[in-house]
Amino acid sequence: ALASVYVASRARVMLAEFLAINERDYILAGRDIGAGNWRIMCKHMIPNAFALYLLIVTFHLGGTIIAEASLSFLGVGVPIDVPSWGGMLSGAASQYVALAPWLAVFPGVAIALVVFSWNVLGDALRDVLDPRLKGTN
Repeated sequence: ALASVYVASRARVMLAEFLAINERDYILAGRDIGAGNWRIMCKHMIPNAFALYLLIVTFHLGGTIIAEASLSFLGVGVPIDVPSWGGMLSGAASQYVALAPWLAVFPGVAIALVVFSWNVLGDALRDVLDPRLKGTN
């Protein structure tokens, strides 16, 4: 349910990217020599926009993890019997933070590490898969 929140922003960014790619010289040259719309889409537009899509998805996945943890911390997320990092933080903060502060530290560090790791993975995938960055090392 949380991932559906990001669909509109993802679609808006991808539309802007496709419109920018559509005005590039190699697309116009392909149209001039008679290439069809499907060929231009499959051979030029999708490969050039795929790296950006992966980057957006991995960044939004980090935001979704933080949103789920925040909602579970506030008590409006997943049910109590389902384990989640936000629920762990909520339970530790309400009862045990004075006696055992590590109960709140470890889930918070886990959330930060997973979100950071997803963001780094997305950036690395963009560097590897983006055809415009090939040969720039």
